[in-house]
Amino acid sequence: DFFLEVAHVSGKVLLTTSRKRSEGQQKMILKGCASAFQLQQISIFQDLEPLQIQSLLPFSYWQEYQSKEIIMKEGEQIPPKLYCLIEGTLELKKFSVSTGKESIIRLILGGELFAASAIFGNGVAPATVLCLRPSQVLTIEREALLNAISQTPEISFRILSVYNQRLQQLHNTVHSLIAEKAIVRLVKLIQYYQDVHGTRRLQAGELLNISLTYEQIGSSIGISYEECARLFKQLKGVISYRRGGKIIIQDRQKLNNL
Repeated sequence: DFFLEVAHVSGKVLLTTSRKRSEGQQKMILKGCASAFQLQQISIFQDLEPLQIQSLLPFSYWQEYQSKEIIMKEGEQIPPKLYCLIEGTLELKKFSVSTGKESIIRLILGGELFAASAIFGNGVAPATVLCLRPSQVLTIEREALLNAISQTPEISFRILSVYNQRLQQLHNTVHSLIAEKAIVRLVKLIQYYQDVHGTRRLQAGELLNISLTYEQIGSSIGISYEECARLFKQLKGVISYRRGGKIIIQDRQKLNNL
């Protein structure tokens, strides 16, 4: 069920559509058509001509999600659209029927694409997507995207590049889980997020631009919360963990040599 909300913004009336939720749950708010600025925040659309951006706007929508809200569930059918996070943080996780455990695949930050199967696959969500903090998700209808690709083939190469990196990450993860020690898996995970999301310089070292809790790290590399804490103690002087999931690289050279 949906209901309309009316708000006045800069003298204009803005209609938004909200999905009703059961008590205790948050609500998704459909804000309407995306702006040219929002589309240009997506890497695959950067450098497009203004007319090409304008042609996508009627088929592009953005939605607001609240913390702990599920955007899509693993195994559910999802609409044929391109999904991109504009702002916020999302968590991708999969559930194992045999073990009853959930594994975190990765975290998504602003500007990243997700749910490729909606465009290129069978239209089934490959993982559950959970909102970790208030986030904005932009979607573009499949046919509009294909029309844009026919006019600008470079878009398809950019998309392929994104998903090629994902496949490489998956290959590395599987290899690590089978053949490498837990401490090596931890180091590679930190290096991955360092490469993808970058760091910023502090007096104490280089702070990752993404926060990772012990639980998220452990689920990603197949170890317990306790073992994760123990590994960070072993890496004292190389990396440090601070409250709130803040990870500081204190000695990049030693980290790369592990």
